[in-house]
This record gives sequence, structure tokens and C-alpha cells, in this order.
Amino acid sequence: QVQLVESGGGSVQPGGSLTLSCVASGFTLSTTSMTWVRQAPGKDLEWVAITYYGGPFTYREPVKGRFTVTRDNARNIITLQMNDLKPEDTAVYYCAKGVGISGPRGQGTQVTVSL
Repeated sequence: QVQLVESGGGSVQPGGSLTLSCVASGFTLSTTSMTWVRQAPGKDLEWVAITYYGGPFTYREPVKGRFTVTRDNARNIITLQMNDLKPEDTAVYYCAKGVGISGPRGQGTQVTVSL
């Protein structure tokens, strides 16, 4: 049974940083691509960063250079380091199994960026 548990969200001021974590279980992370997705208030889900099991990473254009995704296959954890946060980054963040927004995901963690 796939289980994904996100944590690390919070409230920060613009320019601040947060690190999100996702603990995965019920499948083999080392052979699975994973996606960080987010949903801002009133908006659709969108992918933010993808970590392919073969190693490459892909980032949505607005977060390039600010967000970094890493994976620790031995501990079944993926992380999303978010720097220079902007108000438009405010959203619920999820980790999702697979590539894109349609895979199973966890309960999410709220990130709020405001003065």
C-alpha cells in the first residue's frame, strides 16, 4: 500500500526558506520517479519538481534556481529545499508517486509566504 507523508511546511516571510520532506513507503523509491506538486488557493494542481529514478531533475520555470529536490533512497525520503520564497509560492505542497500530478499523493503540507 502506497503511503506518502509530507512535512516541513510553515509560514515564512518573502525571501525565506523552508525544507519539505516526504517519507515514502509501500513501494521501492529507488526505482520510482517522484513529483512535488502544489495547489494554490483557488487554482489547479501543478507540478513543481520531478526527481526521476535515473537521476535527472526537472523544475517548473518559476522555481528554477530557488528550489532543489533531493532523494535519499536508502531512507525512502525525498526533500524539497525552497529558498527565496515568494508570496506566489503559497500553496499546499504534496509529493506524488510517479511523474506528473495524477499519481497517489500524501495529505500535503501548507506553505504560506507573506509579510
